[in-house]
Amino acid sequence: MLAYTLRRTLWAIPTIVGVITVCYLLLHLTPGGPFDSEKQLSAAALANLDAKYHLNAPLWRQYLLYLWALLHGDLGASYRYVDWTVNDLVAKALPVSLGVGGVSVPISLVLGVLLGVVAAVRRDSIVDRFVMLLGNVGNVVPPFVLGPVLVWVFAILLKAGNGHGWLPAGGWGEGGWRYRVLPIALLVIINVSTIGRVMRASMIEVLSSNFIRTARAKGLPGHVIVVRHALKPALMPVVSLLGTIAISSVTSAIVTESVFSLPGLGQLVVNGAINRDYTLVLGLVVLTTVVAVLFNLLVDLAYALLDPRIRY
Repeated sequence: MLAYTLRRTLWAIPTIVGVITVCYLLLHLTPGGPFDSEKQLSAAALANLDAKYHLNAPLWRQYLLYLWALLHGDLGASYRYVDWTVNDLVAKALPVSLGVGGVSVPISLVLGVLLGVVAAVRRDSIVDRFVMLLGNVGNVVPPFVLGPVLVWVFAILLKAGNGHGWLPAGGWGEGGWRYRVLPIALLVIINVSTIGRVMRASMIEVLSSNFIRTARAKGLPGHVIVVRHALKPALMPVVSLLGTIAISSVTSAIVTESVFSLPGLGQLVVNGAINRDYTLVLGLVVLTTVVAVLFNLLVDLAYALLDPRIRY
């Protein structure tokens, strides 16, 4: 198991370097620069800015300097946010995104697996129909439509005793739980719609296997068959979704944080792209890539634990 983990970890290094290289080249080959704006700067001011950020150096030298800074944990200085480094901006916005996306993933996993198992065991029941309906809604209705619907229902339509809505329509406040409920609910609905549907189909397939028929023929109770024999192999397709769901929780933050006006990583991505803030965009790309590679590595290790044949 240790050798398998080491091999998968070593394969992750060239993946991260390759993604960084491609994104770095694409950003620097696009027309325009980080200091192009409606307010024209003098040639001397532009020369000083280029020298400060090493933009007057050859592209290969800029790339090597950036990689060297990454090895020391430095994501660089922001071109647009004066006196702010990318590390500072990420450190400020990351807790907001983790407070929403990081909380929604485990909740979605538990609810999705539970609903999928119940729907598979009790087919054509109310739970089964609810899972199928939720799967259709979560996959058909986009987040930028579902989010405002949640705001309209829980922040405008439903009123509390003081005349205000049950939940805030947006904002972060001081990070109170009331400001997190609607964004987390939006991501949970999206993720559960996928996990529940996949878990249902996988459990139905496993329950029709020969070894399950043998277990039933031996007189084992239904809950023992599901928990001890069917659950583990049925989780394999769900485990393969964990990396995708974790990444989508980060990428969906762009829409979620825009709908609910949250100061998280999604807003930084939008602002960095609009302002051509190379270091900010690259820093967020590096962060997203590391998260994606890490979750894919965890998925591979989970595969090896669920099915020892994969190790070999």
